Amino acid sequence: MPSIRNAYVGKDGKRRDSKGRVLKKGESERKSDHLYSYRYRDIRGKMKSVYASDLRKLREKEADIEKSMQDNMDYSSGDVSVIDLVERYISLKKGVRYNTRVGYEYVLNILKKEDFGYRKIRNIKMSDAKLWLIKLHNDGRGYSTLTSIKGVLRPAFRMAYQEDVVRKNPFDFAITSVVPNDSKKREALTPVETALWMSFIRNDKTYSKYYDEFVVLIGTGMRVSEFCGLTKKDLDFKNRKIRIDHQLERDRHGKYYIVMTKTAAGRRFIPMTNEVYDALENILKKRPKLKTEMLIDGYSGFILIDKKLQPKVALHIENECRLAVNLPMTKVTGLCLPCGQTASCDAFRIRLFA
Repeated sequence: MPSIRNAYVGKDGKRRDSKGRVLKKGESERKSDHLYSYRYRDIRGKMKSVYASDLRKLREKEADIEKSMQDNMDYSSGDVSVIDLVERYISLKKGVRYNTRVGYEYVLNILKKEDFGYRKIRNIKMSDAKLWLIKLHNDGRGYSTLTSIKGVLRPAFRMAYQEDVVRKNPFDFAITSVVPNDSKKREALTPVETALWMSFIRNDKTYSKYYDEFVVLIGTGMRVSEFCGLTKKDLDFKNRKIRIDHQLERDRHGKYYIVMTKTAAGRRFIPMTNEVYDALENILKKRPKLKTEMLIDGYSGFILIDKKLQPKVALHIENECRLAVNLPMTKVTGLCLPCGQTASCDAFRIRLFA
C-alpha cells in the first residue's frame, strides 16, 4: 500500500479531509480515491498503518488499537479490575473442558454482581479478599461455591504476581481459615438399605423400568457420564468386562460431545458380576432399533436411548434418581435422605459407594 500523505489544510492551519473534518495526529486521506489511513507506533516502537474507506471506520480501528495498547499498560501497572484480571486469565486457558469453561463463566458472573469485581487489583489486600469471602458466605453462598471462586481467583492473581503486576497474591490462604466447611457429608446406604430400595424399584410398576440401569450403577461404581457413554463395542460379554475410556456429555445448547478420561488410570476395565451381566443384556434387549445411529465424535451405538431416540446423558439418570429416591423410597420403604440432601446422579453414586 503506497504511503498516504495528502490532506487539506484549512485557514486555521488544521489538517482536514475532503469533507472539511479535522484530522487527528496520524490520520491522512488520499486524494485519488479518498482512502483513509492511520499511522502509529506499536508497543515495540515500530511504525504500523491501518486503512479504512471512511473516517468513522478508521477511528473505530484507532479506538481498538488504543484500547489494546492501554490495556497492556494498565495491566502492567495493576490498574485493571479483578474482572479484567480473571478474563485475561481465562483467555489463556485454551483447550479446557466444557464444564471447566462453564465454571469460569459462573465465577465471572458472580464477580460482575459484586463491587469487589470492579476494584483495581493493585489495591487488593489479603484482608480484602478474606472479608469478601466472608461477605459471600453471609449472603448464603455455600462452601463449595466459595471454593470454586477462590479456585479461579487464586491462580489468576498468581499469574499477576509472577509477572510482577502485584506484590503479593491476596488469595494465597486456606479458605477454612476464613469460613467454616459447613458442607454436609454424604451418607452411604448400608447393604440392607440398598437391598430394600432395589427390591422396591424392581417391583414397582412406575420405577421398574429404571431397575437395570441402577443395577449397573450399583454393581460397577462407574460415573454416570461413563455409563451414558457406553457403546455396544465397550461391552465384552464373552470375557465379562466393560471398557471405560470416555464419557458422554451434552452442553446447555443440546450439543453432544465425548470427553476422554483425564488420566491413564481412568482408562480401565470393570468386571461384570452376574447381576450386571444380566442387566446389560436386558438393556440391550429393550433398546429401540434405530434406523440411523447418532455419531458423536467418532462414537456410535450408545446403549442408553431416551424417548426421543437419542442417547441418554447424566441429566436423564439424575432425574430418574430424583424421582425414584426423594418421594417413593421414603413413602414405601421408610428410607430417606439426610436432612437437606437431595438425590442427584453423583450423589446417588456416592451414597452407595462411600
